[in-house]
Amino acid sequence: MRVPVVGLGAGGHAKVLIEILRTQDCFELVGLLDPDSELKGKSILGVPVLGDDTMLLDLRTKGIRYFFVGIGSVGEASKRKRLYEEGLALNMEPVSSIHPGAIISPSVEMGKGCMIMAGAVMNACVSLGDNVIVNTGAVLDHDCCIGSHAHVATGAHLSGTVRVGQGAHIGAGAVIRNNIHIGDGAVVGIGAAVIRDVAANDVVVGVPARSLAHKT
Repeated sequence: MRVPVVGLGAGGHAKVLIEILRTQDCFELVGLLDPDSELKGKSILGVPVLGDDTMLLDLRTKGIRYFFVGIGSVGEASKRKRLYEEGLALNMEPVSSIHPGAIISPSVEMGKGCMIMAGAVMNACVSLGDNVIVNTGAVLDHDCCIGSHAHVATGAHLSGTVRVGQGAHIGAGAVIRNNIHIGDGAVVGIGAAVIRDVAANDVVVGVPARSLAHKT
């Protein structure tokens, strides 16, 4: 029996998750919620957009107990975190989306509501918090630890024992040296090469990565 699930968000990230969840063959995608009123009544890959986020309570009272966060993040995870916590506040259960083409060590530990895209590689003893995105082709080597709501973007490579703080963003194609710590809310820019620790809420870019700004 398939489990009914609703998606929070109806953009490009949601499209990827819809296709992943369909490969898992245990979920019935009943609809998507999105604040863009122009999307209401349309469908995304055959999944109807029912309305905005205010409908979540009504869906919960109708028996929908499962959700996924269908929006990505580029440098700011607060919206993804908020949607995730709204689902939890209604006593709903987040579902994880794991592409069958991902390579995941049996010793990986994963929190709830994680999103693992095609071609991602996670080696021995990697640990993920809740609501983490490991995007297409990203590589996490042994003993990496990724905090809740963080996003490791497309093609990023993390060497062994890298720690990524909650809500941090590792940009597409970035490379991070082993034993580096990326602080909470930090942003590593596209293609950056990180050879030193990155402070919380710092934004680093370049090769080697250097501080560009500090988020307030």
